[in-house]
Amino acid sequence: LCAGLVLQPQAYDVLVAPNCWGDIVSDLAGGVVGSLGLLGSANVGASHALFEAAHGSAPDIAGCGVANPASMMLSAAMLMRHVGEAPAADAVERAIAAALAEGCATVDLGGAASTGDFTDAVIAEIEQST
Repeated sequence: LCAGLVLQPQAYDVLVAPNCWGDIVSDLAGGVVGSLGLLGSANVGASHALFEAAHGSAPDIAGCGVANPASMMLSAAMLMRHVGEAPAADAVERAIAAALAEGCATVDLGGAASTGDFTDAVIAEIEQST
C-alpha cells in the first residue's frame, strides 16, 4: 500500500484503515502532496461521522498563526459533501485551489502567509465566485 501510494497516488481515492495504520498512512500521504496541511480527514461510521484536520490540533503551534487552515477547510468540504451540500463543498475546494495557485502559501508549503492570510484569501475567492 505505502509504495503504491508514493508511486501512483492517483490510483487511490479512499483508504480505509484502523486508527493506528490510518494515522501512519495519512502522514505518508501528507508527504506525497507536500504537507499534512493539504489533507482533509474523515472518520465515517454507520451512524456517525467526524471530520477533522489531518494534522490534528498541532498544540506546538497553537496561537502562533502559522497553521495551514486548508486541512480543516477540506475536512469541512468533506462534511458538506457528506450531508448533501456538494455545491458548497465544490466552492470551498475551488477557492482553496485558487488561493494556492495565486501563490498564497503558509509556512509548511514554503510560503509566508499566516493562517489568517490564507483564510482571507479563500474567503475572497468564494466571494468573487458568487
